[in-house]
Amino acid sequence: MSDRSGLTDFLEPVDNSPLPSRDGYREGQLGKYVDAYEGELPSIDGADLVIVGCGEGRGDFGGTFDNAGPNSIRRQLYALYHWHRHIRVADLGNIREGSHLSDSLAALRTVVSEARGSGRKVVIIGGSHDLTLAQYEAYRSVEHHVEATVVDAYIDLAIDLPVKSRNFLMEMLTGDPNFIRHYNHLAFQSYLVHPNMLETMDKLRFDCHRLGHVREAIEEMEPAIRNSDMASFDLAAMQHASAPGSAMLPNGLSGEEACLITGYCGSSTKLDTLGIYGYDPVDDPAGLSARQVAQMVWYFIDGMRKGMTEASFDEPGGFLEYHTAFAEVETVFLQSRRTGRWWMQMPDGSRIACTQRDYLQAGNNEIPERWLRAQERP
Repeated sequence: MSDRSGLTDFLEPVDNSPLPSRDGYREGQLGKYVDAYEGELPSIDGADLVIVGCGEGRGDFGGTFDNAGPNSIRRQLYALYHWHRHIRVADLGNIREGSHLSDSLAALRTVVSEARGSGRKVVIIGGSHDLTLAQYEAYRSVEHHVEATVVDAYIDLAIDLPVKSRNFLMEMLTGDPNFIRHYNHLAFQSYLVHPNMLETMDKLRFDCHRLGHVREAIEEMEPAIRNSDMASFDLAAMQHASAPGSAMLPNGLSGEEACLITGYCGSSTKLDTLGIYGYDPVDDPAGLSARQVAQMVWYFIDGMRKGMTEASFDEPGGFLEYHTAFAEVETVFLQSRRTGRWWMQMPDGSRIACTQRDYLQAGNNEIPERWLRAQERP
């Protein structure tokens, strides 16, 4: 990629002031290997992962635009050690501030659209949760039907609140034309969500998992993420102790659970964009939340390593096949010889990600709920 691509109109270089020079990092730290936009926009042709920062917060309660957040996260990320040097990382810097919120969203959409593709994955850091709209628009603009996963304590459908970060899902899920094939919501907190909202989501056959369910069986969330094209993580889903620079809810996911989820995102061979939103450096004077987000990105990269080793379905001997029947339905379960992950075949011949638990249920002549929910969708 060169300046002729026009992306420099939407991007500004990484702020070097809080970051050491490349020579200032120790051997093995990510800062030694990331190809960052400092003097010249880096090429992404050989990159496996592209990082984009966006400090847009005008869609939140009294928010402003400030790229200090993404730069704070970078400072912590670049100091982590790069265990998988065959995974090449390019950092395109930060989205320039637009005159209006809509301008920033359009710029982010354009950059993400350009960055994803040819097997590349994109991680977006910083900014308020409504930036998920721009992330989705990168697919919608090319009429790509997507399965989306959002991790958040809230379900942002509050149309009675004139705050974009709390109602953007209405536009995303009901806009016309719409390219949301399926929607998963993880870690909502029941006392923050109106019961009628959950009833509506269930009627649409969307899957919503409360915080307690996610924490009790987090491995059951992995197939939903593996089936997704895009994921959006709001730091409001995390407990205050793990992410004080967010919405400051007392309960939520732990830091370890958040890293496990982003690791699942990285290991998916289908998912190619992850946004981590809701970081505010003003509420993070000790830098704990910046470290947390940096480690979440690190686990995403670690997950990519697992995804890169996965066999393709047409690879001879790549999977163990288990033929079974339940409720007079014959199907095939596949288990990867390389990663141990599971898939099950649907009646139309397609395959969806699942867990060993689904296989064991089918073996007991029980209909796996994951199979049933997938069949109910239009």
